[in-house]
Amino acid sequence: MTKIMDVKNLVKTFEHGLVRALNGVNLEVSESEFIAIMGPSGCGKSTFLHILGGLETPTSGAVVVDGINISEAKNLDNFRARKIGFVFQLHNLIPVLTARENVQIPMFELKLSGKERNERAAKLLELVGLEERGDFVPPKLSGGQRQKVAVARALANDPRILLVDEPTGNLDSASGHEIIQIFQTLNRNGRTIVLVTHDKEVAEHANIIYYMKDGQILKS
Repeated sequence: MTKIMDVKNLVKTFEHGLVRALNGVNLEVSESEFIAIMGPSGCGKSTFLHILGGLETPTSGAVVVDGINISEAKNLDNFRARKIGFVFQLHNLIPVLTARENVQIPMFELKLSGKERNERAAKLLELVGLEERGDFVPPKLSGGQRQKVAVARALANDPRILLVDEPTGNLDSASGHEIIQIFQTLNRNGRTIVLVTHDKEVAEHANIIYYMKDGQILKS
């Protein structure tokens, strides 16, 4: 299988080097894999995900994602817009915008027309089972529905990779199961997914499980 991520000796420190969140992480991910990274809160999972998506820069090491060395790139806006979809534990939706408008936000980077944005958003909301909730603002949606909107937004620009951070942490078990089923379907259709979680039941839906401990990633 084609390698889509290659992380070598990744180190991330904070507080002028006094806090070492990542301590020589190595990881290879093949295209269309669904991997889960488990570990307790504060072990560096989210920091690692943010570096993979170009939201944070590493202190040292090499991070190549879909052919782009993001540890050396100067401007990652286009990379994030076209290659990566993020799903966070807190959905990060804009409360005054409708579900449809929230889904469209990443599309502005691609300079799509209003018609194209509307059509694409409608299809994505249908994909996650919210075709009848497009005109609802987030406060009028349930927690599970808000997270589904967040998934649709992550897919707005058809990224090859989804980076998913504790997606079911604030959901009841039924809503969480629906969200995981969406990820499994996306993966079966070829999407690469890297999910971080502290929940063993969530992790077991992935094809491969890794564990993060002391700033390093270990295979199960």
